[in-house]
Amino acid sequence: MSSIIKVIVIAAARPNFMKVAPILKEFNLHNASKEDSQPKFEWLLVHTGQHYDDKMSNVFFRDLGIQKPDVNLEVGSGSHASQTANTMLKFEPVLLDYKPDWIIVVGDVNPTAACTLVATKLGIKVAHVEAGLRSFDREMPEEINRLVTDAIADLLLTPSIDANENLLKEGVCDSKIELVGNVMIDSLIANLDRSRSSGILDTYDLRGNDFAYITLHRPSNVDTKDSLTAITDELIRLSEKMTVMFPIHPRTRKMLEKFSIDLAQYSSIKILEPIGYHDSLCLTENARLIVTDSGGLQEESTYFQTPCVTVRPNTERPITITEGSNMLSNASSLSGDIKATLEKGNRFGQVPTYWDGHTASRILEAIVKRSER
Repeated sequence: MSSIIKVIVIAAARPNFMKVAPILKEFNLHNASKEDSQPKFEWLLVHTGQHYDDKMSNVFFRDLGIQKPDVNLEVGSGSHASQTANTMLKFEPVLLDYKPDWIIVVGDVNPTAACTLVATKLGIKVAHVEAGLRSFDREMPEEINRLVTDAIADLLLTPSIDANENLLKEGVCDSKIELVGNVMIDSLIANLDRSRSSGILDTYDLRGNDFAYITLHRPSNVDTKDSLTAITDELIRLSEKMTVMFPIHPRTRKMLEKFSIDLAQYSSIKILEPIGYHDSLCLTENARLIVTDSGGLQEESTYFQTPCVTVRPNTERPITITEGSNMLSNASSLSGDIKATLEKGNRFGQVPTYWDGHTASRILEAIVKRSER
C-alpha cells in the first residue's frame, strides 16, 4: 500500500456540508497522530456549486469551519439532466488532473451520482457515505441517485443497520458494506457548545416557552396551492398554541407569494431568512415540536429526542421512526398527527447505534483497510 492515499471529497448541497466537515477534520487528526505504518491522507475539497448563494452555502462553510473549497465547479441549478451532465463534464478534468485513489461522495443529490459515474468509468474507487438508505419511491429523484451510486461504488458506508439490510437484499457483496454510523451526528456533537450559545432563543424570547420549528421545501408540499394551503393552515392553528419559527427556503417563499398566502400577518409565526447551522441545531434541540420535510432534521431531532412530524409519504431514514422520535404525515392528516405527536410527551425515542460522534474515524479506517487490498 502506498504511504499516501489521495482523496477527493465532494460537497454539493447544504446538507452535504455537515457530512464532509467531520471527514475533513478527521483527515487532519489522522495525519497528525498516525503511526509510521499508517498511510497519510492528501485531499482535495470539491464544491459542485449546487447551492451557490450565501444563505444556502457559504454561511454553512463558515459555521462548520470548513476550508475554502479547492475547486468550485459552479454547476448551479437547472433540470436534473442538465445538473447531472454539467457536473460530469466539469468534474472529469479535476479527476484527470489530481489522479486520486478515492473519491468520497455523500448523500443523494445529483452531483453524488454524477461524480460516482465519472470516477468509476476512470477506474477510481468511490466511497459512498450514507449508503443503503431507501425510501422505495422511485418517483423521488434522490432515490434514483441512491440506487445508481450504491450499484457502482466500491465502498458503501452505512449510517444504520437497516441500510445494511437494504443493500444485502439488493445482492450487494457483504465485503463492500461497512456500518460506520451517522456522520451528521459527528457534526452535531462537535457543534453543540456553539449551538447552545447561538443567541436565537434570546432574540425571539423562546427560553422557557414552547415553540415549533418548521422547514418546508419539497415540491410535493410547496408547489401546489392545495398542499401548501393545507400545511400553512395547520401552522396558523399551531401558532395559536405556541410560537412558530419558520425559516423560509427560497422555493417556499416564491410559492407563498405566488399563491398569495400571507403568514406575516400572524404575530406568533416568525418568518425568517434561511438560518445557519448553529441556530438550526439550537432550535432543534429546544423545540417542543418540529414539522419538516428535510432528511437531516429527521436525524437531528432523533438525536435530541425532539418530537418530529415529517410531511412526506415515505422516508429513507425509517430508523428515525422505529427507534427515534419521528413520524410521517401528509397535508390532509397533519392536524391529527401533530396532536398525536404532542401527546407522546416532550421527549421520546432513543439514539441509534453508532450515532456517537465517531463516524468519521470509522470512515477513514474503512478506507485505509480497503486501500491495503
